[in-house]
Amino acid sequence: MPSLKLSNKVSSTVLRETWSTKRIFILAAVGSAVGLGNLWKFPYITGENGGGAFVLVYLGCVLLLGLPILMSEITLGRAGQGNPVHTMQVLAKRQGASRLWSLLGVNGLLAGALILSFYTVIAGWGVAYFFDSAQGVFQTMSAQQASEHLTVLLANPLQLLWWHTVVTVLTVWIVARGVRKGLEVALNFMMPALLLILLVLLGYAMTTTGFEQSVQFMFAADFSKLSWQAVLVAMGHAFFTLSIGLGTMMVYGSYFERQHSIASASLWVAVVDTLVALLAGVVIFSIVFANGLATGSGPGLLFSTLPIAFGQMSGGWFFGTLFFALVVFAALTSAISLLEPSVSWLNQRFGIGRIKAACGLGFATWLLGVGTVLSFNMWQNVHFMGTRTLFESLDFMTTNIMLPLGGMFMAVFVAWVFKDQDRAQEMALPKRFSAVFLLNLKWFVPVAILWIFASNLVTGQAVWWVMIGALALYGLYVKSVLQTTRPG
Repeated sequence: MPSLKLSNKVSSTVLRETWSTKRIFILAAVGSAVGLGNLWKFPYITGENGGGAFVLVYLGCVLLLGLPILMSEITLGRAGQGNPVHTMQVLAKRQGASRLWSLLGVNGLLAGALILSFYTVIAGWGVAYFFDSAQGVFQTMSAQQASEHLTVLLANPLQLLWWHTVVTVLTVWIVARGVRKGLEVALNFMMPALLLILLVLLGYAMTTTGFEQSVQFMFAADFSKLSWQAVLVAMGHAFFTLSIGLGTMMVYGSYFERQHSIASASLWVAVVDTLVALLAGVVIFSIVFANGLATGSGPGLLFSTLPIAFGQMSGGWFFGTLFFALVVFAALTSAISLLEPSVSWLNQRFGIGRIKAACGLGFATWLLGVGTVLSFNMWQNVHFMGTRTLFESLDFMTTNIMLPLGGMFMAVFVAWVFKDQDRAQEMALPKRFSAVFLLNLKWFVPVAILWIFASNLVTGQAVWWVMIGALALYGLYVKSVLQTTRPG
């Protein structure tokens, strides 16, 4: 592995590490983006929204919405050379903007920590299923037994707590070792392994009777099955799948050397992330169709439906174990990216060593995760936000409020607050593409996120009133920026 370079540009007390190569940065960013959403959420929302037509809309949303925000977040990180809070403080001061922009960094740190607290619990299910598959538990399993298996797991707080602890410890251990010995080593192993396992599973899927039907389902566009709600779902998933709005890409961008292109690296990340989601969908639906199972079975597709197929098909023990190994690797690469921004902040802001920072934050998120563990059993009737359990409340607050606002304000900062020459120097985009990119970032991206935001908070006609109010506020903000814009 290439040697790591060190930089002391940011702080007089903390040496700032950088990725050794552009390839490592892409692996890290892809690892952050490729998670349970690719293997769990994307296949089932595709199944629920008609297949190929939904995929086309999703790809368009990735290009117009996800990619511009990803580029913006990486740009902020490399320009500010620090953790999300430090980055926004530095850049706001440099651009003559309000110090309140640092709250954008705070939002990212909090969102990442809150998501990690329940993500490790859900990832723990994948680890549990990996060992179950390796031990042959799914062999000859019926549909009722598969459903009961998940029910029994969720009803056992001690078992959930154990797997939650295992994932948390692994995540802390990797992050504590630093960029060179931790993140790079882990990503150099896990990401190629993840892609190799996916290709092996794809090879198997091609031999099944359901492969042709799966390809037809995934890529044949039937727009009669496409609704406005499906378009909204596609926009929302395109935004969330690339791990944007958290500050993760901001921190990873701060480790990204200036001689590398942000645009090309971001494009690689978006392409690989999307490719993994599409291939995972083909693999999963091939198995589903070959075994006569339902395509739109919601989140249970991964943990209730697939074990049935693996238990009944030839070579199910081997391929089931491989599949859940894929789930574990995807979950871990995302988990380490959720912890890294907060560790970077403690390290840079207070000079706390990586090991202490990772262990302290790991314990805090583990402790909060205990509430998620209990949400599935002992606390399932304890409500925090309306009728939501603690897990559902954390998921709703981060997914529907914190991340959309984080992503939108990152786009707004790069589009409206950054000086033209600073943005051009950092992004180094071709002149024609730069104009289109900026137009999209100023208008389509914020409006699209406001739509997602409003639709996730309210229903019915109230959505339009919330949208009108939000757009009015955005218009007033743009007007104030234009009135106070300084030349250059």
